[in-house]
Amino acid sequence: MPIDAAKALAAEPRSGEIRWERRDVQLYHLGIGAGRPATDPDELRYTLETRLHVLPSFATVAGTGSPGVISGLSMPGVDVDLAKVLHGGQSLTLHRPIPVAGTATATGRIAAVYDKGKAAVLVMRTEVADADGPLWTNDAQIFVRGEGGWGGDRGPSTRLDPPSGKPDRTVERGIREDQALLYRLSGDYNPLHADPEFAKLAGFDRPILHGLCTYGITLKAVVDTLLGGDVSRVRSYGTRFAGVVYPGETLRIRMWHAPDSTRVAVSAAERDDAPVLADTIVEHS
Repeated sequence: MPIDAAKALAAEPRSGEIRWERRDVQLYHLGIGAGRPATDPDELRYTLETRLHVLPSFATVAGTGSPGVISGLSMPGVDVDLAKVLHGGQSLTLHRPIPVAGTATATGRIAAVYDKGKAAVLVMRTEVADADGPLWTNDAQIFVRGEGGWGGDRGPSTRLDPPSGKPDRTVERGIREDQALLYRLSGDYNPLHADPEFAKLAGFDRPILHGLCTYGITLKAVVDTLLGGDVSRVRSYGTRFAGVVYPGETLRIRMWHAPDSTRVAVSAAERDDAPVLADTIVEHS
């Protein structure tokens, strides 16, 4: 079996130094659609170095540009075909606001391996700390088609009951035709998001948008719409990737707001609201 669950779980964590600068933050923000309109004071907080703050989802690319999906596939006990890999979900816990530039230590390990029958799910956990202490913890759920069925633990269910009632806010965000090409400059060079031939091998008509790009676009919409643009209010953010987005489409983002959390559902407007992100929660102050 290409995935040896026992070996993957027993492997020593990998630690390394990561660094990021203002330019990396600005490039990430542009990759998730910030800067439109370019002179809007609210957008300048994402693009202008003298006003810069850091959207917490930057943590998924900070320093190495590897969002857990690629790094997880290089761990001991894991040997799979990249064309069979999908990013199943992502969760992020913030321990304090991310500085606009920094040096930190990132420690990654396979935290869990689940047998879903027709697929395997790897949970790649990355913990990041600097000289002042913990910064954030990232969990990437890596879905590998065709690698389940060995009788292992199926893992917990991550499905939530749908939000009740009408959403408090609904916004739409258009995706540029070149959005994936811009976003991948933050470090996720999976050819699924750029190479038409590779996308066909993976079962798609054309390259798809990075799930983590949609993840960032969605968090920015919540922060800007419901949190007064204050990125420091975000405590944690988790989602399940329920469907794909093609560059050029429009995201419809529905939000159900509460004092300490916001439930979110994201769909592709042009495809009859086909689900894109599900079981999505932003916890905040």
